[in-house]
Amino acid sequence: MAGNEGRHLEIVSNIIGSLRRDDAVTQVVKGVYWTAVVSRWCGLASTMMAERCLDEDGEETALSSPTESTALQLARLALSSEISRASLGMAAINSLIDVDTSRCSDINAGDMLLREGAGRNVSVIGHFPFTEELRKVAGHLWVIEKRQWPGDHPEGDAAEYLPRSDVVAISSTTLINHTLFRLLPLCPKKSLKILLGPTTPLTEVLFDYGIDVVSGSRVVDRERALKYIGEGVNFRQLKRTGAVRLLTMTRQSG
Repeated sequence: MAGNEGRHLEIVSNIIGSLRRDDAVTQVVKGVYWTAVVSRWCGLASTMMAERCLDEDGEETALSSPTESTALQLARLALSSEISRASLGMAAINSLIDVDTSRCSDINAGDMLLREGAGRNVSVIGHFPFTEELRKVAGHLWVIEKRQWPGDHPEGDAAEYLPRSDVVAISSTTLINHTLFRLLPLCPKKSLKILLGPTTPLTEVLFDYGIDVVSGSRVVDRERALKYIGEGVNFRQLKRTGAVRLLTMTRQSG
């Protein structure tokens, strides 16, 4: 387990190391579902909250005002084992990534899974809105979720179902809770591995770790996005406002 944690920290460190510049943080909005950090761009990550964060003396620790830090300083919080800080760190990373849109397409990851998963064994880490549609076309579908819906499987079942999968879709919240590298070694080498969700960093660095497709989002209307995030909308509602664009990047062959 320690080795997988080390690999996780390696991937996040390498993503941070790939960032070409630093910028001041001008705004942070933490909504019920989404956290936004505004620096060079407006970066998003799933809002994840820890119950408490204690220092070595057992006292509750406080984070200084995020806007008093640079985006790169906040980005390093993605290495934290405390998930609320890691969530903020991932949003900061996404606020600094210069996405190569020439490498991206406006493909919805759910639509890709419906196509690639038809008649095949599919595992999905996280319960997504497209789950029931995918269940209708997949040969077998195993949805692995910490908080199960009817028909879902608990986290411990990943070791049983991922090795049997032709397609594996992994929520990018695994970058926040440091579970990604518990999952990747379980995936068959020839399986199609997709990292998806608005938290996903749209960076080629992920391809170095066996991911084949990264599917995330980019804020195209900052003011509108921040307004609705602050009001507590979910991502489906946010997408309908036109404030975000879905983008998918695929590993280049060769």
